[in-house]
Amino acid sequence: MQEEKIFIETLINSKTQNTAFKELVQRYQKPLYFHIRNIVLNHDDADDVLQNTFIKVFSNIGKFKGESKLYSWMYRIATNESFTFIEQRAKKQGISNVELQQKAIMNLESDVYFEGNEIQIKLQKAIATLPEKQQLVFKMKYFEEMKY
Repeated sequence: MQEEKIFIETLINSKTQNTAFKELVQRYQKPLYFHIRNIVLNHDDADDVLQNTFIKVFSNIGKFKGESKLYSWMYRIATNESFTFIEQRAKKQGISNVELQQKAIMNLESDVYFEGNEIQIKLQKAIATLPEKQQLVFKMKYFEEMKY
């Protein structure tokens, strides 16, 4: 925990923040990407949301209170950014969040970055029928192997 506090201080310090932020991205880019990808489903959208997440982290690192681990805080930002992205995209297209997710699932088959099979597509379709919070809990438990 002490090591994390020191790292956060380097992120806040204007002299060291660029180097520290590069390290932050290297450490957390992959797990955050997969978390976001589980929510938005599309590779390009996940990249956009990931970029927005890191911008928010960079802009707000000084407000981080240390009441949780840094990754937990970033994970929450990534989750919020993902749902905001879905809501904005659905609103822009004039459809519901559920309809947008159904469209994203239909596009999985043609997504070159999706490595799943037909069973995984059926699973994504079933998950999409759950309320948003239950979807998130399911994905965290079974895809990201998180504990309660």
